[in-house]
Amino acid sequence: MLKLGVNIDHVATLREARYKGVTGGAVPEPDPVWAAEIVELAGAHGITCHLREDRRHLQERDLRLLRQTCRTRIDLEMAPTPQMVRIALDVKPEVCCLVPENRQEVTTEGGLDVVGGFKHIAAVVKQLQAGGREVSLFIDPDPRQIQASAKTGAEFIELHTGTFCNATGAAAERELERLIRGAKLAHRLGLRVNAGHGINYQNIHRILLIPHLEELNIGHSIISRAIFAGLSQAVREMLTLMAGYRDRHGGSRGQR
Repeated sequence: MLKLGVNIDHVATLREARYKGVTGGAVPEPDPVWAAEIVELAGAHGITCHLREDRRHLQERDLRLLRQTCRTRIDLEMAPTPQMVRIALDVKPEVCCLVPENRQEVTTEGGLDVVGGFKHIAAVVKQLQAGGREVSLFIDPDPRQIQASAKTGAEFIELHTGTFCNATGAAAERELERLIRGAKLAHRLGLRVNAGHGINYQNIHRILLIPHLEELNIGHSIISRAIFAGLSQAVREMLTLMAGYRDRHGGSRGQR
């Protein structure tokens, strides 16, 4: 079964747009922790969230409440910094996904440079694994990055699908082929493969052509759809579109 992790950061973004810095009186809404409960009840397999260093959306309090209430699993997206490692080892999400951060970006703009930062990233991977966490590296489908990721000892990579999702025509086809080749290489190297960024209800049928996927992490599209259809219905619609992946690819190893 291809699993769905729903990123709830965009619920927190909406809250912070109105209540950032507000103290006393009003109850900040919408609550991403409440959203996570709805997402789980609708059938999602996990909650994905990104505690950024600038705390622009999710707050540490949200993460700690999620740890208390989440019934599936938490995939914590995090920069490979000492502060975030300390938080992750304390909160104990099931998976830690290392991602790059740029204070000026609207959202994550590309994959982690594992090649350039290999020594540091490998050390962070070992720290998190020593604390009992599985580790994923959010990377572009570049063979050098995939090979370096395997050498860090991380269990997973998450292929950055944003470039494909933002492309059209021949450029989109070339990027999809890169993702397919990247997934095959990662599988041969013993890495488990997830994918995410920019996936929506229109392009997911093309994402499903990528082999060896275990999980898709999708946020903005589902939260946007929820405005019109409701969050529970938006999750169910995405799960329906994902159905049949296992039959198409003959199953996937290492299901959790």
